[in-house]
Amino acid sequence: MFTSAARYPLPSAIFGRRLNYIEPSDHLLIKPHPYYDLVRFDSLDNLVCRLKSEGYYGGVRLLMAICKVFRSYCKDNDIHLHDRNFTLSYDTNIPRQFFFLRRGFRVLVQLYLLLDFYSVRHLIRIEVRPNLILNAEKELGIVAGLQDRVAQVYGGGLVHMDFSKEHMERVGYGIYTIMDINLLPPLHLIYAENPSDSGKVHSTVRRKWLDGDEFIISSMAEIAKLAEEGRTALLNKDYTKLKELMNHECLGAMNIEMVEVARKIGAAAKFTGSGGAVVAFCPDGPSQVKLLEEECKKAGFIVEPVKLVPTRLNNSNLKTLSKP
Repeated sequence: MFTSAARYPLPSAIFGRRLNYIEPSDHLLIKPHPYYDLVRFDSLDNLVCRLKSEGYYGGVRLLMAICKVFRSYCKDNDIHLHDRNFTLSYDTNIPRQFFFLRRGFRVLVQLYLLLDFYSVRHLIRIEVRPNLILNAEKELGIVAGLQDRVAQVYGGGLVHMDFSKEHMERVGYGIYTIMDINLLPPLHLIYAENPSDSGKVHSTVRRKWLDGDEFIISSMAEIAKLAEEGRTALLNKDYTKLKELMNHECLGAMNIEMVEVARKIGAAAKFTGSGGAVVAFCPDGPSQVKLLEEECKKAGFIVEPVKLVPTRLNNSNLKTLSKP
């Protein structure tokens, strides 16, 4: 059984906002953003400098990829789409580095615009939507996983994810269970200002998995077991056990340093994804939180309290959930 507790968002999730716009038009047009899609520059030297530091890619390729995946899915599943066209544009004040780390969320927003433009939101199950987002990224050779996409689609809250092989092979998606956020104790996010590229981290792991690497396969099975035990600990409000599970080993020099800072003052810590952030639990309360803040400041890390919100799925979305 392959299971995972929904991971907490990277720090980019707390910066700024993103606005997508879709409106009817004679032709289908996807407008590039002048800054994020690198089509407007102050000078030729500025063009060269930005290409060297930021590369050639922007946001338009992701939007085109989800359009293709969405159309293919509807065609394969006999979902009729009207033949009217649209113009799509976007704007954001999220810092560019963080903007591109949150590519899954950007694709999700575009997917929801398409669902509403074509009035088919009720025909595409919630459980399927993370797969569509992931497939759009795969179109571009981006290596990623379902966990973040599930958390994004479910719109916050606490979600238990079961990726058991039998179920995945039978229906193509996992078993996702919404849990009560009040089961969680107060948590804090520790993060560095320069998080790692999760695609680079995932690519090596995925390749080894596909090659049948016994260590990777056994490690994933162990992580699945931890998630299942974590779900049980939360349901029983056994925060001693939760602390033990959160303190399971992590990888990466920066991740290890953040975890060590938390554990130094007796807090539990667990990295949130592929790097750049750690979620911490201070079982001794406010006094321990203060110690955590002081130690993180010394180490050059930032600490923010985790704000727990229930899933933002509305009734129309919840109706598309598969029956247990």
